[in-house]
Amino acid sequence: MAGTNKLSDRKLKALDGVPGEAVRLFADGAGLSAKVSKQGAISWVFTYRLGGRESKLERLVLGRYPDMPLKSARERREQCRTWLAGGRDPRRQLLEDVTRTLKPVTVQDALEYWIDNYAKHKRTDANAIRSQFATYIYPHIGNLALIESETRHWLQAFESTGKKHLVTAGRLLQICKQALKFCRVRRFGTCDAIGMLTVNDVGKNPDRRDRVLSDAELADVWNSLTKKDIMPYYRTLTRLLLVFGCRTKELRVSQWGEWDFDSWVWTVPKENSKTREKILRPIPPALHSWLVELYERRESEYLLGELKTESAVSQIGRVLYKRLGHIEPWTFHDLRRSLSTHCADIGIPPHIPEMLLGHKLPAIMGNYNYGQYLPEKLDALNKWIDRLEVLAGSYENVVLLSGRGIT
Repeated sequence: MAGTNKLSDRKLKALDGVPGEAVRLFADGAGLSAKVSKQGAISWVFTYRLGGRESKLERLVLGRYPDMPLKSARERREQCRTWLAGGRDPRRQLLEDVTRTLKPVTVQDALEYWIDNYAKHKRTDANAIRSQFATYIYPHIGNLALIESETRHWLQAFESTGKKHLVTAGRLLQICKQALKFCRVRRFGTCDAIGMLTVNDVGKNPDRRDRVLSDAELADVWNSLTKKDIMPYYRTLTRLLLVFGCRTKELRVSQWGEWDFDSWVWTVPKENSKTREKILRPIPPALHSWLVELYERRESEYLLGELKTESAVSQIGRVLYKRLGHIEPWTFHDLRRSLSTHCADIGIPPHIPEMLLGHKLPAIMGNYNYGQYLPEKLDALNKWIDRLEVLAGSYENVVLLSGRGIT
């Protein structure tokens, strides 16, 4: 560039520390000058205008010589010129650079930014994710500057998790990738350290479950709902999980205001739905009087009487099969798969159980079909409850000749 790089290290050394009668400016070109004070101290000054020739002349101190040598001053000048060409004020950009350097965005800052600005509004498990970050990520690299974090640092956190929880480690990797992409797109912070990692590098994907309760097991569950050795909270929860095939959270946080006893419809608000869409389920007549009695004995606004944690409910769901004397383990979530499978066995069209489960309809159907199919859902639930009653032996004059798990 013509008219630039006029100064030399030799010239600067000759000026450094030499007092003078007045402040002196020595131009290096392209807006960069060495400003020498009366005491002989040298500072680098970048001169520029934000608008045209009529705009105010701005002077920005870049640093002091010799702490900032000539080469570094010229590099900073080019950076300022690049900012100007992009329509950005070098003074503001320099301040942001210094702030990032002196107080950088940490790994914890970035992950919390994603939780507060995305997960809390788009995911139903935001609190659980925050707890896992606090347990598995922050103790290892939470205070590390995000831009300085390397693959080895992240691997340390994931591998310490994977020693006992391989599936959790793999899931955390996927969540962290999503969080860091969110931060990068919004220019909150940048880190490419885990972009090439896969789940198998740090843990494993969850095993695909195919557990479906047999007819005999379903009969045991249905009959157990009157047993006194199971807490009322879990008797109510299990009955409704078995009938509706819903997710545990939908019932765990459900309040009586969701249950309309006039139209007999249970509405799961979108904030409690995993798909973030409202779910409507008709309440079958077989549950009407039982639910009314439950409502009249209510002690809080919660359907189940209190708000238990997800972990407490999951723990009971993992051991209930033992209380019923079943050999093969099953969990509350397997009741959803059981409803869907057994509904298929009794001839219910597959899209009806899918809607009862709260799944989105596939592809084009999901984009254009927003019907709730309440009559069809009610018919399916009535048939499902009738089948459970038959399996449980409630009808002496009805015998199943064949079926899943019974011969």
